[in-house]
Amino acid sequence: MHPDIILDPAQLAAGDALAALLDRHARPRKRQRGRYLHGRPGRGKTMVMDRFFATVASNRKRRFHFHGFFAALHTAAHDLGSIERAVAALLDDADLVCFDEFHVNDIGDAMLVTRLLDTLFAQRRTLVVTSNYAPAELLPNPLFHDHFVPTITRILDHLDVITLDGPLDYRTLATRRDTGFCAGGYVLDPDGTSGPVIRAGVDIDLGNGRTVRATSVDADAVTFDFRQLCGTPTGAADYLALLTRFRHWTLREVPPLRTVPPDWAMRLVNLIDVLYDADIPCTIHAAERVAELTSGVPGVAELARTTSRLGELPLIVCSAQQAH
Repeated sequence: MHPDIILDPAQLAAGDALAALLDRHARPRKRQRGRYLHGRPGRGKTMVMDRFFATVASNRKRRFHFHGFFAALHTAAHDLGSIERAVAALLDDADLVCFDEFHVNDIGDAMLVTRLLDTLFAQRRTLVVTSNYAPAELLPNPLFHDHFVPTITRILDHLDVITLDGPLDYRTLATRRDTGFCAGGYVLDPDGTSGPVIRAGVDIDLGNGRTVRATSVDADAVTFDFRQLCGTPTGAADYLALLTRFRHWTLREVPPLRTVPPDWAMRLVNLIDVLYDADIPCTIHAAERVAELTSGVPGVAELARTTSRLGELPLIVCSAQQAH
């Protein structure tokens, strides 16, 4: 983001709250309460955090997308035998830790997140997070939410909560770019006839005896049908591992998400998060426009973020029926 960009009042206030974490030499102050920035997608949370992170005059800082960090934490905790050792290996001597898109959606993940936060707070590392959720909205599943309330209390005990939720989704105003994630496209294909017909598939090794079937593989480009990837038990850690091999992704035959199980829709959320954060070209072939594709899906609040991100892709209409 250009340093001369004009920030809106909510972004300015959030930026000032982050700047207060630094001394006059732009170094992190010792034993500071951290910051928890939350708001709807596209309000500038990541931009504000990244601008702050760039100003920190210290090598003892780390910035992660939470998907990537959490996958690495799983692996390190398994290999090293404890959360404490895993945190030490991943963060080294960092005084300041920034997590983008912090979230807790699964009770199993919630247990690990609790241990992670307890470790970070005990070590008195300064924590800055962005999230689409206010702390009280984490782990929204009513069957499990009460189990996470003590962790929410600890978050409130250690982090100042800042709402960054202006009226505009800035992604809808941005000049269309044609690089990275947006080098792909959103192919509106109501008849499901766009693209070549591919009869053979390719099994891709995910490790631990697991595979996923791709429609096709061509050098560093991979194509999946939605049911192949999102209709099977894959997760963000798998998508991150696949990124080491494939730098161009296509997902075909994406149906209206209200017609599939919620866990399939959640996998699409995770996939788009991973590809967007890595800025990997992504092409989606879907039966409906983005707003309709992601509407009417109960229990998957993160779809607002997915809708915003898919809305950045160039629209390509591949049928005789033109856009209205």
